[in-house]
Amino acid sequence: MADKKTVTFESIMRDLHAGKYAPVYILMGEESYYIDKISDYIEKNALAPEERDFNQSVVFGSDVQPNQIVDMARRYPMMAERQVVIVKEAQNIKNWERLERYVEKPMTTTVLVLCHKNGSIDGRKKILPKAAAVGVVFESKKKREYELPSFIENYLKLNGQATIDNKAAQMIADHIGADLSRLTGELDKLLLSLSDNDRRITPDIVETRIGVSKDFNAYELRSAIVNRDVLKANRILNYFNSNPKSGNAYMLVPMLFTYFQNLLIAYYAPQPRTEDSVAGWLDLKGGWAAKDYVAGMKKYSGVKVMQIISKIRETDAKSKGLDNPNTPIGELLRELIFFILH
Repeated sequence: MADKKTVTFESIMRDLHAGKYAPVYILMGEESYYIDKISDYIEKNALAPEERDFNQSVVFGSDVQPNQIVDMARRYPMMAERQVVIVKEAQNIKNWERLERYVEKPMTTTVLVLCHKNGSIDGRKKILPKAAAVGVVFESKKKREYELPSFIENYLKLNGQATIDNKAAQMIADHIGADLSRLTGELDKLLLSLSDNDRRITPDIVETRIGVSKDFNAYELRSAIVNRDVLKANRILNYFNSNPKSGNAYMLVPMLFTYFQNLLIAYYAPQPRTEDSVAGWLDLKGGWAAKDYVAGMKKYSGVKVMQIISKIRETDAKSKGLDNPNTPIGELLRELIFFILH
């Protein structure tokens, strides 16, 4: 069983691969990718194929009552070491009290998995500390935008022994976003397209295989903004206007907000503001990841950054129809970029 103080996706999967199963798993949070990965592994590996007919139950929270889940969990396995009960969409369970009582003293021959998606269980509910005392409680959080390139790099290395350069990783992250299920699907297709002799992923490969221009993309737009390159920024905006799928306000506004929010935090980094010190301050992977923030502090004052963040919030609200009767999305984005650069 994973150490309660350091429960991560990786620690849970290490235990599962080692054949160490806890009697209770509560998997919850906004990011369904990790919840599905853990529950799917248990469903496919906790029992041998010939044991599943009598010892594995997969139900949905909207279709069962807590009493029924407890009754299933209290059964003894038939000609097997354990039985498995997986409750998908557990967020639809209405009454947790009976489950709380079961979790206090669970069956050691049962693996009960509760998959609570689209949010986490109220921290005041007693089931969480009770489950943590006997099993595993894992909160699956959404990846933040700046964490995606590192996730992409690690995923490619672990799943395909492939490497990717920083720009290519950022291109993919900006194009697909933080939907990890979609992101990993695209990465899997990318891995299949690589030859055995060359497992490197470059911006040219991303452009060819995923369809992201290596010259006109969110990464290059951010680079132009960081360096206050007005000409380059406008060229990219014109390209986006002609190719809406390549970039739009719904994709670019969150990216810009993340950058300038981190840039504001970077102003409070200890002196001297080197790439390595800023990377440590922002909890980035390495100095290269902080290069744009060090450059941004030279181009933008702290006051300007606060004004930009306020403008980004205003643009985001207008893009969703608030106080904006008729300004097109593309024009809102152009106004925002003009404000940032001037």
